Amino acid sequence: MEWKKCYLDVMLVPMGFLICMGYHLWLWHKVRTQPFSTIIGTNASGRRFWVSAMMKDNEKKNILAVQTLRNTIMGSTLMATTSILLCSGLAAVISSTYSIKKPLNDAVYGAHGEFMVALKYVTLLLIFLFSFLCHSLSIRFISQVNFLINCPQDNSSVVTPGYVSGLLEKGFILNTVGNRLFYAALPLMLWIFGPVLVFLCSITLVPVLYNLDFVFASEKLNMTSENIVNDHHHAFASVPAGEDESLDVDYFTFSSSIAEYLKSASLVISHAGNSPFEVFEEGESEGVLEREIVCNFVFLLVGS
Repeated sequence: MEWKKCYLDVMLVPMGFLICMGYHLWLWHKVRTQPFSTIIGTNASGRRFWVSAMMKDNEKKNILAVQTLRNTIMGSTLMATTSILLCSGLAAVISSTYSIKKPLNDAVYGAHGEFMVALKYVTLLLIFLFSFLCHSLSIRFISQVNFLINCPQDNSSVVTPGYVSGLLEKGFILNTVGNRLFYAALPLMLWIFGPVLVFLCSITLVPVLYNLDFVFASEKLNMTSENIVNDHHHAFASVPAGEDESLDVDYFTFSSSIAEYLKSASLVISHAGNSPFEVFEEGESEGVLEREIVCNFVFLLVGS
């Protein structure tokens, strides 16, 4: 193969591949070191809490857990089916006697000999095959979680929320890897029309993935040491120790009811949701409507 026919393929295709590979190595580093700056790390933390909540109150939430996992399995099944269908189509093209390169000879930059055409299709075939493998393994792990999340809990049980969370994370990691391989096949499919499109697609794909993979400052909660953020009975508080010992603040990460807090509160600051009505209801039940209500975007309970 002459250098003047293949130098664009030798230069641009590996450069595009290295750009995507470098981005994903950097993303993996961020997930390991700063997980809450990435969507992957944030979602992984939420799934751990979800598994713990489902197993703790399994009698009431078992149907919810099964339906959620079933929907996840359906998504992985769709991607696995698509990948293996594309593998079958590529295998048919490779084994056919029709030479697809002939109509493209005059329109494509780079090499388009027999070897290069075969290399393009075999590379695509391997990418889709590994994507299918990852999605199949993901279905296996999530199916196991579907059974284990409903296991009865006792002190001697080895099926703990931590163990189930580990299996679920393996399933989602494999699902993520399968999806990323599927995405990587898009630039390689354009390789059929020349190496220039491979490079352009690769450098376009990285900014798109970056905006989908990272949590930006505008999306993060602006939590200070004096704020208590509430989302309908889900609250978190952080109070600096020793600054004001006369301020009595109760804080929690989850509460099924805040009725007791409302009864004992002298000041309620709430968003304009159901909380003001709950305050009035509690006040009427106690025969007292002396509490002061202020509508805002935070929720604060100051004990009287």
